[in-house]
Amino acid sequence: MRQPIIGIPCDVKRIGLLPFHTVAEKYVEAVSGGVGGVPLLIPALGSRSHVREILDTFDGILLTGSLSNIEPHHYGGAPSRPGSPHDPQRDATTLPLIDLLLQEGIPLLGICRGFQEINVALGGELFQHVHEEPGFADHREPETDDLDEMYGPAHAVHFTEGSLLRQWLGCDSIEVNSLHQQGIKRLAPRLEAEAVADDGLIEAYRVRDARTFSYAVQWHPEWKYHDNAISIAIFNAFGAACRERVAARAKT
Repeated sequence: MRQPIIGIPCDVKRIGLLPFHTVAEKYVEAVSGGVGGVPLLIPALGSRSHVREILDTFDGILLTGSLSNIEPHHYGGAPSRPGSPHDPQRDATTLPLIDLLLQEGIPLLGICRGFQEINVALGGELFQHVHEEPGFADHREPETDDLDEMYGPAHAVHFTEGSLLRQWLGCDSIEVNSLHQQGIKRLAPRLEAEAVADDGLIEAYRVRDARTFSYAVQWHPEWKYHDNAISIAIFNAFGAACRERVAARAKT
């Protein structure tokens, strides 16, 4: 059986004088080594995207983290502060894509920004600055150039009753990294919380009525995934769903 082909939508970033379509290497490596798939980058062409036409190419989609934030008009939020990083081409590519993936039953994994994208695409809302909200902790990354410190364990997440994380790991909580300023204000109706931080912020969820693996986490399981039990569990489950799609398509 062939390896599953995993699509990774790009960010659009200006490098020098020109815009580039990019994906961080850590996500490509996690798809190749952790998921066991063939990563294929999808340019963020926005309304000009041909994703619908090539959707049958993919056996799964990974929505990555990014330095950019979803533009708040997509979820009825207040205008963002001047200088806030945005990527309207990615928004215009990924937000419509999510509904197509769920309709077609294509496995989906969201990480960080991807976690927020799925919530917004399905009708949820975001906090733009979690650390400024009463009762919530500061979930932003530490100010350091040491990547191991930046991506090191930051706080616990507690698994909800019946969560897949609890089934996969056989425990009630685990320490995760934390590198996000935004977070879930209101969970979309189709989503079921899987894990929450000590302050009550939702850190993982699944799509309740999905036909296949449709899951997202706010932290970064791709970072040194091979040394982390929760990362291995997430990527194994995603990879298994992608391989099931390959096998099912081979029979048709």
